[in-house]
Amino acid sequence: MLLGFAMSRDREGRFRPRVGPPRDRGKATRPRLIARVIRAASRSGKSLGYRAARARPGTRLGRGHAAAQLTGRALGPRSRRAIVKFRIVRHAGIHPSALRENLGYIEREVVQPDGRRAHLEAEDRERIDAESFARRIENDRHHFKIIVSPEDATQIGDLKAYTRELMAQVERDLGTRLEWVATDHWDTDNPHIHILLRGKDEAGEDLVIAGNYIAHGMRHRAAELATRWLGPRTEREIRESLTREVEQERWTSLDQALQRSAQDSRLDLAVLSDAVRDREHRALLIGRLQRLGELGLAERLAPDRWQLSPDFERLLRAMGERGDIIRRMQRALGDKRRELGAFGNTEAPESITGRLAAKGIIEPVYDREYLIVDGIDGRAYHIAAHSRVDLRELPVGAIVTVTNGPKPRPADRTIAEHARDGIYRTSEHLAVARDDVRPGHDPEAFVEAHVRRLEALRRACIVERLEEGVWRVPKDLVERGRAYDARRSGGIQVEVKSYFPIERQARAVGATWLDRLLVDQRDDLSATGFGAEVRAALAEREGFLVREGLAQRRRQRITLAPNLLATLTARELASAAEKIQTETGLVYHPVVDGEPVSGVLRRSVVLAGGRSAMLDDGVGFSLVPWRPVIEGRVGQVLTAVTRGDHISWTLSRQRGMSR
Repeated sequence: MLLGFAMSRDREGRFRPRVGPPRDRGKATRPRLIARVIRAASRSGKSLGYRAARARPGTRLGRGHAAAQLTGRALGPRSRRAIVKFRIVRHAGIHPSALRENLGYIEREVVQPDGRRAHLEAEDRERIDAESFARRIENDRHHFKIIVSPEDATQIGDLKAYTRELMAQVERDLGTRLEWVATDHWDTDNPHIHILLRGKDEAGEDLVIAGNYIAHGMRHRAAELATRWLGPRTEREIRESLTREVEQERWTSLDQALQRSAQDSRLDLAVLSDAVRDREHRALLIGRLQRLGELGLAERLAPDRWQLSPDFERLLRAMGERGDIIRRMQRALGDKRRELGAFGNTEAPESITGRLAAKGIIEPVYDREYLIVDGIDGRAYHIAAHSRVDLRELPVGAIVTVTNGPKPRPADRTIAEHARDGIYRTSEHLAVARDDVRPGHDPEAFVEAHVRRLEALRRACIVERLEEGVWRVPKDLVERGRAYDARRSGGIQVEVKSYFPIERQARAVGATWLDRLLVDQRDDLSATGFGAEVRAALAEREGFLVREGLAQRRRQRITLAPNLLATLTARELASAAEKIQTETGLVYHPVVDGEPVSGVLRRSVVLAGGRSAMLDDGVGFSLVPWRPVIEGRVGQVLTAVTRGDHISWTLSRQRGMSR
C-alpha cells in the first residue's frame, strides 16, 4: 500500500509527517485502498465510520459504539469469564440452502441435560421452525452468527433463560428490537449457545453493529451476566482453574501472563515476582514455565531466567487443536485402533480413499468443517474442509476419495496446446477434432465443452474473449485454472465412490465400488484397519457373484464375467425403474448413448453404482448419471446427452454445462 507523505515543520523545529492521498495508479486505486483499510480495521476489532455511515441509523460508528465504552467496567479478576465469537455473514452469492443447512446444524439432534432434543427458540420464547425463519431472512443483506460460551455454563444450567436475558441487554445496548433464534448445545465438554441474529433492525433497515461492540462489548455483557447470576469466583475456584492450566498442552491464561511479563521472549523471575504479588499465582506461573520446558517451548538460562520460544503461542495453539482432533477421532472410531495419518502437507498422499467415519463442523461461526476418513491404507485421517465443500449429500459410511487440491483439468491442457501466440480459436480446434474417428466422438460437443470452460475462466478474469470463437489465454493457463478450481473447492475435492457402506455392497444388485476393485485388481489394500475389512467384503462379494452366475471360481482364482459392470448397472437400473413406474405410473425410457434426453429434474435416486437423476418428460422418465453441476436444479427442465462416461447437461434458455 503506497501513501504519499508531506513533511511540515512545527514551531519547535521538529518534522512531522502528514499523510497525503495514495499515489495515482488509475481509477481503481482509491476504492481498492479504502477496501483494504476497512478489512484491516475490521480484523482488529475497530470501527470505521466509512462503512457504518452509509447504513444509518444513529451514530456513524454503528449501533452499540457508545455502550461498548461502558461495558466491562464492573469486571475484575474474580469475575466470571465468557467467550463470544461473532461473525457477519453476507448473503451475496450464498444459496438459500446453505442458510437452511446452518440452521439445521444449530437445531441438530443434540440431547439436552433433561434428555430432550435441542430446538430453536425465538426472542419471544416461542419454538420456531428453522425452514420458516430461513425463508424470512434469505433476502436480507446479511445476518450475524454468534456463539456464547460461559466458562461456568454447567453451573448456570438454564442457558435458555441466560440467552434471553443476555439478548435483552444487547437490545438495550443497540437501541433497537432484535430478531433472533438460538439453541444451547450440551454435546461437548463446554456447553455453549448458538445464536443467529437477523441483520435488520426494528425499522427494517440493515443492522450495523459497531466493531468495538462486536469485539468486546457483547463478551463483557456475557461475563457480567454470568457474574451476576453466580456471584464472583471464589479464591478456591480461581486457584483450581489455574492449577488445571499448568499441565495443559494448549494456550492458557498462564501463558498470556508469561507473555506479558517477557521482554524479547526472555523472562526474569525477579521481575515476575514484582509484577505478581500473589505468591500462589507466582508459583503456578513458575510451574507452567517448567511444563513449557518439558514441551521444548522454554529453556532455563539461569536459576531465575528463562527463554521462551518465539512462536510458543502458535505451537501451543497447534497442540490444543491436535488434542481436539484426537478426541474427535476417538469419538468417531470408537474402539477401532488406527494410526493417525497426515493430510494436507508435503509428506501426505495426494489422495486417500476410505470410509467416511464422521463429518461435522469444527468452527460453526466460520463454517470450518471436517471429515474423518478411515482409509484403505490402514490409517485414519482428519481432514479440514472449507465451507465450499458440500458435506450435506455425504452419508456417514459412504466410500469417498479425498484429493488434496484439484488436479489440472484436461480441458485446460487441451486449450493451451491449441493456442497459438496466446490466441485460441474454436474453428482450428474443431478442424482437429473432426479428424478423430473414435466411435461415439462428437467434435462439436467436444469443442463446446471447452468453450464452456473458457466462459467460466472469463468470469474469473483469467482469459479474455476477443470475439465470437476467439480467446486470448495466458501462458500459465493450466496452473491458473487449477488455482481457480482450488479457490472454488476450498482446497480439497471429495468424490463419492459409493453411497452404500461395504456391508451393503457385498450383496447389492448393481455395479458397486467392490466390483470396480475386483475389475481393477487393486492390491494396495492394507492388511489391517479398514483395508482388512474391505478384503473380507471382497471375498463375500466374490461368493455373491458366483451364485449370481457373474463369476466362476477356479481353485483360488476368480474369473469375472465379460462386461460385468455394464451387466450389473443394467440390472440395477431396471429394478429401480420398475419401482418408479409402480409409484408414478410413468413409462421408463432407457438412455441411448449419443441421443439427447429432456425433462424436468424431479429428484436423485441413490443406487449402488452412484446417484442418478430422474428426468420426467410428462409421459415417461429416464435415469441419467448424476453430476455435481446439476446440484440445486430440481424442478428445472434439463437436457442430457451421454457419450460413454461423459455427460453434457443443458438448461432451458441457458448455456450448457458439462461434467
